[in-house]
Amino acid sequence: MIRIDAVVPQNDIKAISDGLKAIQVGGITIQKVRGRGKTTAHALHAAKGTETFIPEFSDKYIVTVIVESKDEEQVVKIIRDNTKVGKIFMYQLSKAIDIATGAENEKAI
Repeated sequence: MIRIDAVVPQNDIKAISDGLKAIQVGGITIQKVRGRGKTTAHALHAAKGTETFIPEFSDKYIVTVIVESKDEEQVVKIIRDNTKVGKIFMYQLSKAIDIATGAENEKAI
């Protein structure tokens, strides 16, 4: 099993979600976070529009999915096809348990 975290802008969330539904990825988790990366945020107008302010941190979203290892490349392709900026991180998982049913590993996801 693989955990895939993709840090993406808000406007790409719906397209990524629709793409994952199309390949029957059961569930995704979305987290709104703030952070900074290589690029700087856009300048904002302050003080009645006469001054500008560049925020240090900007809003981003983390899309998290847990999939079987065989689906890893397909999920990464869907994310890359539906956003042009961000990062994707992948983690190997040792075990998953469904709390309601007690199903484990691939049956739990």
